Amino acid sequence: MTRRLVITADDLGREPGSTEVILALLAERHVSATTLICVSPAAERAAKQVMALGVVPRLHVTLTSERGLPRWRPLDGTASLVDPDGTLSDDPFVLGARGETADVMREADAQLRWMHEHGLMPAAADSHSGTLYGLHGRSWLAEALQWCARHRLAFRLPRDARPYFGGPLPAPLAAAHEQAVALADELGVAIPQTIATNRRGAHDLGAYEHLREDYLRRLAALPEGTSELFLHPSRADAITGPDGIVRIWETRLLRDPVWHDALESEGVEVVRGWWP
Repeated sequence: MTRRLVITADDLGREPGSTEVILALLAERHVSATTLICVSPAAERAAKQVMALGVVPRLHVTLTSERGLPRWRPLDGTASLVDPDGTLSDDPFVLGARGETADVMREADAQLRWMHEHGLMPAAADSHSGTLYGLHGRSWLAEALQWCARHRLAFRLPRDARPYFGGPLPAPLAAAHEQAVALADELGVAIPQTIATNRRGAHDLGAYEHLREDYLRRLAALPEGTSELFLHPSRADAITGPDGIVRIWETRLLRDPVWHDALESEGVEVVRGWWP
């Protein structure tokens, strides 16, 4: 066995600035995959641009808006997902408290249909802001896996979640995760060995070098099999808020010779997907 890694730039279509950076990183082969936010006004142009590169993005099932951006609207318009003005809340906990399962899955269907109508046939899906996983209230993980099985999609669910959480999971979460992995295997939904990303803000990190050290540590600790590293690269004028600098640092990391030397020295093979 060898260690393989999917390096994903999340949030293609989020807005033009991030989209431009992600497309450049794909063209430069500094990332091997991306995920598309279909509900964004920038999604249609992003879809055309990524197709021109010969890359098929995964579906980034999006059920919430993002703070600092004009609020997005769902494609299906299902009632329990939206605020009174018809937009998606930018608070994942609001969705976790009020979202109805039927509405969530109808919206996932609508977003997958949007991709197909725009000539994109994704091989996998995942969840923007982790809303499907039950990290912010109600979980739709079982329904999401069943949905993936129906549509023959792989799903971003780590077989080993400890690297993502930084240690053992709390007992209730560990039990739910074990059940979800078993269900994925039963349904034949391909999942990565593990996943990794930065979960700290600029205040906690302090400097770019600390972010790089953390990613180098994660790279060295990768297990055998195919895992996924997902980042959120962007540029300075596309990000608001104090933690926008982290996205800029991630862009820098992906072009950093130190990072590329580590990939080579660790013997990690960069691939496009964790599925056959």
